[in-house]
Amino acid sequence: MPNGAENLVLEHLRHIRGSVDRIEQRLDDLTTRVGHLVTNLAHVQVQLAEHSVRFDRLEARIARIEKRLELGDAPV
Repeated sequence: MPNGAENLVLEHLRHIRGSVDRIEQRLDDLTTRVGHLVTNLAHVQVQLAEHSVRFDRLEARIARIEKRLELGDAPV
């Protein structure tokens, strides 16, 4: 291969390598961001479960109060 053609091929290979490096960096960044999203979603799910338990307890307490006060299901 003539020297000019080799230089052209090397230039293209360097450009391709630079593009691949940028893509890898972006993929790493996206992977990190998705990991943070998954972690935050897990925290939200835990909080929802905790609220559900608290609502269940409140419902039971209200039922006991209504029973003690002899309140029925009165229309609102």
